[in-house]
Amino acid sequence: MGTIDPAFIQSLEQRPDLHLPTVAGGVPLIDLSLSGGGRTLEQLASEVGDACRTWGFFQVINHGVPSELRARLEAAAKEFYDLPVEEKRKVKRDEVNPMGYHDSEHTKNVRDWKEVFDFVVKDPTLIPASPDPDEKELRELINQWPQQPRGFRDVCEEYAREVEKLAYRLLELISISLGLPPDRFHGYFNEQQTTFMRLNHYPPCPDPTLALGVGPHKDGGALTVLAQDSVGGLQVRRTSDGKWIPIEPVPGAYIINLGDCMQVWTNDAYISAEHRAVVNTQKERFSIPFFFFPGHHVFVSPLDDLTGDRSPPRYQPFKWGTFFATRNRSDYKKLQVENIQIKHFKKDQESLLPHLALGISGLLRS
Repeated sequence: MGTIDPAFIQSLEQRPDLHLPTVAGGVPLIDLSLSGGGRTLEQLASEVGDACRTWGFFQVINHGVPSELRARLEAAAKEFYDLPVEEKRKVKRDEVNPMGYHDSEHTKNVRDWKEVFDFVVKDPTLIPASPDPDEKELRELINQWPQQPRGFRDVCEEYAREVEKLAYRLLELISISLGLPPDRFHGYFNEQQTTFMRLNHYPPCPDPTLALGVGPHKDGGALTVLAQDSVGGLQVRRTSDGKWIPIEPVPGAYIINLGDCMQVWTNDAYISAEHRAVVNTQKERFSIPFFFFPGHHVFVSPLDDLTGDRSPPRYQPFKWGTFFATRNRSDYKKLQVENIQIKHFKKDQESLLPHLALGISGLLRS
């Protein structure tokens, strides 16, 4: 194998096993169709709830996102990443404008073996002007689009609209599974959501035993809708025993994982699971995550509907916009300290609810 820059090398305990076996009874595959299957909406929601409780991950088929649209976006992503690096860097993001191209992202101070392109779903998106909890001023996140490939912006925006519909449907199923009204979470999103999408490209790596496409992390938002190609590489840490489990690609399926907001809203009933992406020596890999984030104004805390004398709140409220603004600025240098923390009553200590390592970058990552 070849050599790689030390910035990419993982610590011994984080280096991946590239030969993990496929596990029977792994991450559930759920058919979202109700036609002709004899299932009720409540039964479907129960399947989703079981997956959220046990894994925090599941895959879905018959989801309603047009396959030809996904194929067009995948083709556009490859065409963009095949451009010379000088061309891609014409839309390079920075601390002021965090939307666009980036090729030096870090997870927990170790560089990821990938390059990314980010765009917000609502353009512009408003977030606090600074991470100060008392900040009143807002600033805009504005997309920047490359001139090539032709039609790149159009297919990105069309795809985002379709996946957003799926994200809302998943929110409704999760809500029903908790015994809540289907639209219980809708008000946290609406037109002020901070949702964004990412196009990930993982090139072949000279030594994938030392590096990771994305280091272990948990997503920060409500849920992530991920399209991965046939190469695979995503792994989830099983909460029951801490083992890394590969998520095998299913043609046409989407991988869904819950983020920290959902774990807080459900007061630990549902879990935000740690995951990572491995790379290989032969094939490039693409993935397209849709990070469904609430509005900047939303205070995230356990839902009153799910707490009481028998189940007291385990988390103090935190303002999503403050957290997002901090992470938005943190990924352009190595992180020195995790300075936004979530108070967990149960443990009576300050702790990051699951390794929220990232900037606009790892509130999301896979």
